[in-house]
Amino acid sequence: MGKVGLRWIIATVLSGWFFGGMAQERNAIVRGVVVDAGTKEPIGLASAALLKQADKTYVKGMQTADDGHVHFSAVAPGTYALRVTFVGYEDYLREQIVVTAGQTVDLGDILLKPSGELLEEVVVEGTPPPMQLGIDRKIFNVAQSTLSVGGTATDLLANVPSLQVDMDGTVSLRGSSSVRILINGRESAMAGSDIAQFLQSLPANAVDRIEVVTNPSSKYDAEGQSGIINIVLKKNTLVGFNGSVNASGGSYNNYMAGFNLNFRDTKFNYYGGYTFNRRNMVGDGVNNTEFLGSNSLIHNNSESGRLGLNHNVQLGVDYYLSEKTFFGFGGNLSIRGNNRNEDLFYRYIDHPQFSGNSTRISRQDEDDFGGEAFLDFRRSLAHKGEELTANVTYGYDTETGVNWFNQDYTQPPSNLYERERINDTKETGHNINLQVDYVRPLGDGENHKFEAGYRSIIRRGLEYQYSEVDSTTGFLPDYRVSNDFDMNSSVHALYANYQNKLTDRLGYQVGLRAEQAYLNTELGLLTPGLPEEERVIPGKLDYFRLYPSVFLTQEFGNQNQLQLSYTRRVSRPRGWQVNPFVNVSDNLNHRQGNPNLMPEDIHSIELGYTKTWPAVLLTTSVYQRIVNDVTQPIIAEVDEANGITLMQWQNLGKNENTGFELISRVDISKKWDVMANVNAFHTRFSGGQVQVGNEDIIIESNSGFSWNANATTNYRFTPLLSLQARLEYQAPRIMAQGRGIDNFVIDAGLRMDVLNRKGSIMFNARDLLNQRRFGGYTTSNGVYRYFEHRWMRRVFMVSFNYRFGNQNIKREDRKRKGETEDYGGGSEQQF
Repeated sequence: MGKVGLRWIIATVLSGWFFGGMAQERNAIVRGVVVDAGTKEPIGLASAALLKQADKTYVKGMQTADDGHVHFSAVAPGTYALRVTFVGYEDYLREQIVVTAGQTVDLGDILLKPSGELLEEVVVEGTPPPMQLGIDRKIFNVAQSTLSVGGTATDLLANVPSLQVDMDGTVSLRGSSSVRILINGRESAMAGSDIAQFLQSLPANAVDRIEVVTNPSSKYDAEGQSGIINIVLKKNTLVGFNGSVNASGGSYNNYMAGFNLNFRDTKFNYYGGYTFNRRNMVGDGVNNTEFLGSNSLIHNNSESGRLGLNHNVQLGVDYYLSEKTFFGFGGNLSIRGNNRNEDLFYRYIDHPQFSGNSTRISRQDEDDFGGEAFLDFRRSLAHKGEELTANVTYGYDTETGVNWFNQDYTQPPSNLYERERINDTKETGHNINLQVDYVRPLGDGENHKFEAGYRSIIRRGLEYQYSEVDSTTGFLPDYRVSNDFDMNSSVHALYANYQNKLTDRLGYQVGLRAEQAYLNTELGLLTPGLPEEERVIPGKLDYFRLYPSVFLTQEFGNQNQLQLSYTRRVSRPRGWQVNPFVNVSDNLNHRQGNPNLMPEDIHSIELGYTKTWPAVLLTTSVYQRIVNDVTQPIIAEVDEANGITLMQWQNLGKNENTGFELISRVDISKKWDVMANVNAFHTRFSGGQVQVGNEDIIIESNSGFSWNANATTNYRFTPLLSLQARLEYQAPRIMAQGRGIDNFVIDAGLRMDVLNRKGSIMFNARDLLNQRRFGGYTTSNGVYRYFEHRWMRRVFMVSFNYRFGNQNIKREDRKRKGETEDYGGGSEQQF
C-alpha cells in the first residue's frame, strides 16, 4: 500500500468520523445490565432487541458481553420496547421506553428469571457461538469442536481462522510465525523454550476458547510480530460437585483419556484433572539439494515417526474472601516421554565425495518434565469498576535425551569421517512471572478509564550436549558439537493506557509501554587444551525501547464499528534461534542458532470494520506490517566437496507485509451455520549483505502475493446428531530465499449425544484426503533446495465424553468469566 493511498484512507476515515459524529450527537443512548433475578450476577451471551413500541418491529439488536451490558447508541427519539432472551431463562419484555433527543436512558438491572429448563437443553442449545467479537480481539469458542476431539491444542489451533500450523507445530498468524502464544493470559512457565512441543502434548478437550489479538495495545506484552494468541483452558465453576470423563482412540494407536472434577461452595472452588495422551505421528519427507557450481545432486527421502506419552495434571483452589477480594492458588504438571525416529535415504549424483546410496537411521529418546505454581489476587476498590490484580508464577522444566545416528553407504568414501554418532543432551529452565495491573474508570461512562501496570519476566536456561562419533579406535568425543550453553533473559515493563470519547460515537485510546530487555549468553567449549580465556564465549544484548499504541474507534450503532490502530512491537530472539549447538540429525544439512541475533522491530497499522445483521457477522481488516532486522534462517556455509550445508539464523534487513482479511459467520438456518476466513497479503523482503564470520553473503530481494482461505460448517440433523466439516487452502508463500508450496486440507466429524444428553460419542477424520504437507523452494549461496515434509498422515478418531454431578446453569461468578481476557496477573486459571 503506497503512502498516498494510506493517507487518503486515513483522511477519509477521520473526516467521516468528524462529520458523522456532528450529525448524530443529538441521538440518544439506551443501556442496562442483564442479570440473574436470583443471584444478581451478570448474564453474558443473552440476545437483546430494541423494538418499536407500536408494532414491535425490529430496530436494533445485540448480544451481551460477559459483563451483561446492553448498549444501543444512535437511537432516534421515540417510544420503544426491549426484548431479552437467553436459554434457560424466561423471555423478558419491557415496554414504554420513552427516548428524547440527546438523552441517555439507563434501564438499570434487567432481571431474567430461570425457566426451569433441563440441563440437556442448555448443553445443546445454550453453547456460545463459534465466533464472538470482543473490543480488541476475536474470540473463537472451540469447546464444542468435533474436528479436534482426541487431538491436541495444535490440532485445535489449525482449525481457527487467521491461524496456520506447520509440520513442526509452529503457529502462524496472518502468515507470520512470530506470534506471542499465551496460556490463560500469560506465558506458560512449564513449556520451557519450546511452546510448540508443549501444545502438541496439551489435549484439545482441555481448551475452552482461543482469543486472537492482531494489534494489541500497550497494556499487553510487546512481544510477537503479528500479535497475540491466548489459549483459555477449561475450568468448571458450577455450584456443587460435578465433573466429566473422556476417552479417545484412533488410527496409528493414538489414545487419550482423562477426567476433571470440581466442587464449589460459597467461599471455595476446588478443581483438578488428569489427562493421559498417547500421540503417535507417522510422516515422510523429501529434501533434494543441488550444488549449482558443480551441478552435483543429493536426493533425500525420509520416513519418520514421533511417539509421545504425555501426562498432564492440574490442581487448584479459588478462595473468595469477600465480595471484593479473590485469591487463586494452583499448580500444573506436565510429564512427557518422546521417541523420535527418522530414516533418511540418500542418492548421490555426480558428487565429488559420495557415490551410490546411503541410509541414515536416527533415534532420539527424551524425558521431559514441566511444572508451575501460581498465585492470583484480585481486589475491587472504592469506585465501581476500579480493580487491582496481581500474579506470581514460577515454572521449572527439564529435558534429558539420547540421540543415536547410524549411516551405512553402498560405496563408503575413503575419508569417511562419521558412520555412527551418539549425543547426550540435557536442558533445564527456570521461569518467573511478576505482574500487577490497575484499572480505574473515570466519570460515569464505561468507555472512560485509565489503566497502568508493571510486569517482569525472568528466564534462566542451561543446555548441554556431549557428542561422540565412531572411529578406528572406537567412540571418541566430537568437540565440534560438544558444549554447554547458558542463557539468561529478562524483560521489565511499565505501561499506561488512557481511554475516552471525543463524541458519543467516536472514541480513542492512547498508551505507552516502556520495556528494558536483557539477553546474556555463555557458550562453554569442552575442547581439551583450550586456554581458559577461550573456553567461554559470552554474548550480551541490552536495550531499552518505548512501544506506543493509538486506537481510534467510530461506532455506528448495532455493534457496528470502524477502528484504526497503530502499534509498535518487538520479536525477541530466544530458544533454538540463539542456541549455537549444531544439529546434525541430517549429517549433510546442519542447523545452528545464533546468539548474536538482534530483536525484530515491528510497526503495525490496521484498519478494521465490523458489521452485524440478525444472521450474519462480518469483520474485515486492511493491515500493513513493517519489520526491521528480520530474523530468518539462511544457508550460511557450503562445503561442496563433502556435500554439507549449514543453515543459521541471521538478521536479514527489512520485510513489508500489506494484506486484507475477511472473517464472516453466517447462520443459514437454525440447523446450519458457516464460518469463513480469507487472508490475502503481499510480502516484500528487502535484500542486502549479511556478514557470516569473515564471509559476506548477498541476500537477493524477494516479493510476491499469497493468500489462504478456510471455511468451517456445522449442520444439526437432529437435536442429538450434528456434523462439522472444515476446508482449508494455503497458496504458496513468499520466503526470504524462495517460495513455499500450496496446501489443501479437509477435516470432518460427527457428534451424537446419548444418555439423556449427558454423554457424547464423536467420530472425526483429520486430513481426510491425506494431503497436508509443508515445503518450498529456496536458492541461496550457490545451493538450490526443494523440500517437502509431513509429520502426520490421515487420522481417524472415535471419542466418548460423559458429564456427571450437579450441573446448575446459574454460575455464581458469571461476572468473572471474562477476566482472563486481561492478559495480566490476577486472571483466573482456566484448567
